[in-house]
Amino acid sequence: MKNKIRLLLLIVLLQTANTFAQEINANKDFQAVNSSSLVVPQIQVIPIKDTQTERQYELYIELPEDYSENTNKTYPVLYYTDAKWHLEILSSCQEFILEDVILVGISYQLDINENLKKDVGVYVSRFRDYSIREHSNPEIQKKIQFGQAHKHLDFIRNDIIPYVDKTFRTDPNSRTYFGYSLSGEFGAYILMTQPDTFNNYIIGSPTVKGEVDYLTEMNAKFGPYEPSNRNSSLNANVFIAYGSLEEESVVAPMEAFIKLLNDRRDDGLSVYKEVIDGNHSTAFPTTAVRSAAWLSSLIHPISSLGKEVSFWSIPNLNKPYVSTTPEDRNDGILVDTLAVSNKDQEMIRKVSQEIFDGKYGNYDALLISHKNTLVYESYYKKGRVNVPHGQASAVKGYTSLVLGRAIQMGYLSMEDLNKPLISFLKEINPETLAKGAENITLHKALTMHGGLTIDREEWKAFEKDSVRLKGQGLVQTLLEQSAPITDASQTFLYGNFNPIMVMAVIDAVVPGTAEDFIKTELLDKLGITDYKWSKHVSGLPQAGWRASLMSRDMLKLGHLVLNNGKLNGEQLISEDYLAKATSGIVTPAIDWMPKNYRYGYFWYYTPVKVGDKSYDMTLAWGGGGQRVMVVKELDLTIVISGHDRDDDKIMMPIFDTVVPTFAK
Repeated sequence: MKNKIRLLLLIVLLQTANTFAQEINANKDFQAVNSSSLVVPQIQVIPIKDTQTERQYELYIELPEDYSENTNKTYPVLYYTDAKWHLEILSSCQEFILEDVILVGISYQLDINENLKKDVGVYVSRFRDYSIREHSNPEIQKKIQFGQAHKHLDFIRNDIIPYVDKTFRTDPNSRTYFGYSLSGEFGAYILMTQPDTFNNYIIGSPTVKGEVDYLTEMNAKFGPYEPSNRNSSLNANVFIAYGSLEEESVVAPMEAFIKLLNDRRDDGLSVYKEVIDGNHSTAFPTTAVRSAAWLSSLIHPISSLGKEVSFWSIPNLNKPYVSTTPEDRNDGILVDTLAVSNKDQEMIRKVSQEIFDGKYGNYDALLISHKNTLVYESYYKKGRVNVPHGQASAVKGYTSLVLGRAIQMGYLSMEDLNKPLISFLKEINPETLAKGAENITLHKALTMHGGLTIDREEWKAFEKDSVRLKGQGLVQTLLEQSAPITDASQTFLYGNFNPIMVMAVIDAVVPGTAEDFIKTELLDKLGITDYKWSKHVSGLPQAGWRASLMSRDMLKLGHLVLNNGKLNGEQLISEDYLAKATSGIVTPAIDWMPKNYRYGYFWYYTPVKVGDKSYDMTLAWGGGGQRVMVVKELDLTIVISGHDRDDDKIMMPIFDTVVPTFAK
């Protein structure tokens, strides 16, 4: 409401100013009067000296509106150069987008040669302070002294940041740099030489023409990224933009710089690029506003970026968001306070900090629900409340729930689980299938015992053929290309062929399509509306991966399992089916599976020991760290999501801290 009122006032002021200007133009006898500079009361102007060069500057500091009220609160800081040019628009961004941010503008040098000021302008020091290398023309170099970015960076690191941190309540884990054009080049220089100066970099239309080789050299000196060494990461979020009408000779080096960053394959580096309508000058205002929205999305757990943003472009949160009293977001999730001892609460908070610090890998969310009520909600790195997260193979578990819904509605029966899978596919031509195709039952497919043996290289000739693989043609082709299905071949083999065959059966037996059935009979009923569920080349919904859900919606699926398939008193999933699906039916004979895990119908089962007692946990598990975990005896549902290459370490704090907290 506060922002709406401010925006309305701003519109009124702009309209009034426009009317006044029209009246002035209409009155030819209007006489100019003496004027004075506008004084902005909320901005503090503070003189500061570079202790190494003795140069004099000013800082323009604007504090958030609630700064004096919340004396225990620390604030992110946005530092920006070219301060006189950028002050007004960034001040407006603070008013409407970045309310919780301290703005620190850094002026041009004040005590510079007066003749230079007259000849070039009061901003002449920017050419010296923001440029990376000396000018090729000796006369210009002697006059302007290009290439002193290293000295200006020392000034920022040694004098400005320490002064701001000492004087104001700043969050040292959330510093941002903003620069445009030449000061954008300066931002690129900071990033590639001393990236720990800031956590976030906003680099607009950087003048890196002629500087890419130097930046590449700096990148090489910093060294390549190594997942096992956190210090090898730039550990930065980067917003970089340029105008759509800028000259190709300027755009090409900017794209080369972006490629340089992306080619690091750096888990701690997030690069978000935008091409803004306009040329080098006219793209600036939109760049400022869009970058402010981007910055807001890494300070707060609610993303203001468009849904078209790729997962890897989402900036990492500067600090973990942790709530022991989750907010009611009117999404069908009941919320309450985490009612455990102070010691246990601190232990769980410690786990959250360790997750954020990367102790267990790269993780984005941890949610804990007790008795169907969300009591702990936390987000890290790329996790956001309102952004769907990739589910990887956890989608297999969700596909199993869809099949359970079809059984509950009478389109299949429990007895059908032991019937040949092809008996439900009326478009299949059995004469061309591999010998023993009838041995594949729904039960066998659901437990990864389908028995298909397909040469992967030969399959590549078919896997993109959308005509041949359309609908049931997929199963037809799979069973034609497979070696005979025998008892020997029907051993546990993890993969996506079994799930997609199950999806083909769902599509064949339900009215309409499987895609519509998933939406109307499962997701809509749970209030899951903001999701992505990709299609297989066959046109069927993906059954084993490539779907994205928000963390709170993952929790809803967990609640469905916790409540034996019931939703608000309605039996949504067959209780008999769900009991079997989430039990330990088979022992997976694969190296990467923990030895105490068993497998049901695309769901996993494992006992969790707490002291001398053991609790049954069932879970949907996707690579990278996507898990929906349910411990019925404790009325406990836990959700985690991540993007980790080795996703087993995260279970240690779940087993050692989270589950035991609720077992007391």
